[in-house]
Amino acid sequence: MLIHFYVVDDGILMQKKTHESINNRLALVMKSGKYTLGYKTILKSLRSSKGKLIIIANNCPPLRKSVIEYYAMLCKVGVHHYNGNNVDLGIACGKYFRVCCLSIIDPGHLIIS
Repeated sequence: MLIHFYVVDDGILMQKKTHESINNRLALVMKSGKYTLGYKTILKSLRSSKGKLIIIANNCPPLRKSVIEYYAMLCKVGVHHYNGNNVDLGIACGKYFRVCCLSIIDPGHLIIS
């Protein structure tokens, strides 16, 4: 799954490029793929086994986070914990509102490996 990206530059792991590449990939999914935003729609997509990857903001409430992780574990779907809060995740998605969690249904031109 699309969990961590590491770029080695002179033997040093670059975390800033990791964060930027995730934002770039999210922008590509928002343009060319299918996705759902929000807790209820994520659970629906997991129940119908349509989700390919779940992204959760770091300030998502713990109970919601554990329920999403449990459903994802049952459906064998990857979960990525976004390094920013829900405002940062909303900005990365190109939205003008907060996004606590999102599910990628069809990645479009992006290859999830």
